[in-house]
Amino acid sequence: MAAAAEETMKLANKIEALDPDFMIPARLDRLPFSAFHVLTLAVVGLAHLFDAFDSLTIAFVLPALIGAWHIHAMQIGLLLAVGYCGQLIGAVGMSGLAERFGRRPALMAALFIVSLLSLGCAAAPSYPVLLVLRFVQGVGLGGEVPIAASFLNELCPTRLRGRIVFILQALFAGGALATAFIATQIIPHYGWRVMFVIGGLPLVLAVLLPWLVPESPRWLATVGRASEANALVTRIEAQIVASGRTLPIVEVSLVPPIKTQAAGLRDLLGKGYRSRSLSVWLIAFCLSVTGYGLLAWMPTLYVSVYKLPLKLSLAYALVPNAAGIAGALFGAWAVERIGRKPCFLMGFLGGAAPLLILVGMRLPAHDVMLLSAVSMFFLTLLLSGIYVYAPEIYPTRMRALGTGVATAWMRIASIVGPLIVGLLLSHVGLPSVFGFFAGASLVGAATVAAFFVETRGRRLEELAA
Repeated sequence: MAAAAEETMKLANKIEALDPDFMIPARLDRLPFSAFHVLTLAVVGLAHLFDAFDSLTIAFVLPALIGAWHIHAMQIGLLLAVGYCGQLIGAVGMSGLAERFGRRPALMAALFIVSLLSLGCAAAPSYPVLLVLRFVQGVGLGGEVPIAASFLNELCPTRLRGRIVFILQALFAGGALATAFIATQIIPHYGWRVMFVIGGLPLVLAVLLPWLVPESPRWLATVGRASEANALVTRIEAQIVASGRTLPIVEVSLVPPIKTQAAGLRDLLGKGYRSRSLSVWLIAFCLSVTGYGLLAWMPTLYVSVYKLPLKLSLAYALVPNAAGIAGALFGAWAVERIGRKPCFLMGFLGGAAPLLILVGMRLPAHDVMLLSAVSMFFLTLLLSGIYVYAPEIYPTRMRALGTGVATAWMRIASIVGPLIVGLLLSHVGLPSVFGFFAGASLVGAATVAAFFVETRGRRLEELAA
């Protein structure tokens, strides 16, 4: 084993002598899936799981707040929207920090904001205070997701990239399911504040993060820190060789050089990226209107429209979240088997069909729950898939920023959507809400059909060239 590790070091020195910037992506892409990838996925996945918990806690707290603080539909919509306003700022601002200071420091900062503000929400004495705290917490929530997705995309081999990121998003769906389950057990017996206390647990992960995961070697190479990137990749290679695995040959000829110039917002609409950016923004907007709209509003609709008891409404909301996990696991298989574009088309069209049934038929709450679960199965292909696709269509120098802006459009939808739903529910009626969700899905499907770039099996540097 020692001899093999020594050979790995000699190979790394030869590679660095050639051109470390040039070689680092190829060395990462040839790595077999290993304990390093498992640990990174576990740590980033845990951050993702808590992000889901803290994002969706408000959906399960709202039915209790209706009774405790006597808030009406427009106040509900505002409380949902203000959190997404913070997420909008975080998605763009913190992704910019990830481009400047690195993926790991930005992820740590996001986790600190999320956990500390969750503890603040637990102590909120009134609706206005909770409104402000949710806004600030949203900054961290909005930053964590695109940074984590970009980070993991950059560390994964091409052949497994989509599958691993889908598994990451399955953990997000698992967080959503855990939120629903914990809410059914906690809120009726101990009150809504305990949910926010639980949401403060990522504070521990934020403190430990520097000892658990490395910085992205691709990012290090992009900002001119090639020697650090080379040393980091060499250490990963040595760990894999020490475990008895054989490293494949580096495919030097297939790797374009890394471009090291900094990128800004205007570059997202520059030559070669305008169509990609505009289409992914519209796709992100549409999937958020429908996917997060259902997750956020269904517990409240069960209480306010279908007049279900609080505990039963929370139990009903659990089922679509379970369907979401199944959808994410199906997507982890499908995304590398049939490709990104078919998955996105399936997600939008499959998500719209049950909602169109709810537009035309007045059904009991039980049937609504089942149809919303079918819809969430397909919509999770989108809610997970966007974090595979968005990081893939941008180069490393603007990957976190590009992903952050794409997810910012999801937050814009999450701000506008609840306000529209509140108005529709107050002045038009429940069928119009389901029609609004279905219409957004159909617009998303049309955008995918017309503009989507298939990325399956293509290296990040190849897609960026």
